Amino acid sequence: MKKIDAFEKEILDAYEKGDIKSTSPSKAKLAKFKAAATATFLKEKRVNIRLSTPDLMDIQARALEEGMPYQTLIASVLHKFVSGRLVESPSSLTRHSTRTPQKRGAG
Repeated sequence: MKKIDAFEKEILDAYEKGDIKSTSPSKAKLAKFKAAATATFLKEKRVNIRLSTPDLMDIQARALEEGMPYQTLIASVLHKFVSGRLVESPSSLTRHSTRTPQKRGAG
């Protein structure tokens, strides 16, 4: 078993003291996770992409916030985008990327 670091120990101690409570996801969140998992299993091709480190950190943080692997989040976002169902919601996490979104057609 891997030895836990100081940050992990702090979280474990807080949980054991009762400062942190485990919660069950809502039915809506479970349905969302199921849809993401189903979309993941339907993949037929592998794609490799390069991302900036800050963007990847933001994606990983958002995936953690959503409770899913970051690769699943990427696949889900791309699927929603191409199917016209992408609805952006602001994250409560601090962004690592300093880039601002580009407007389409600008130039």
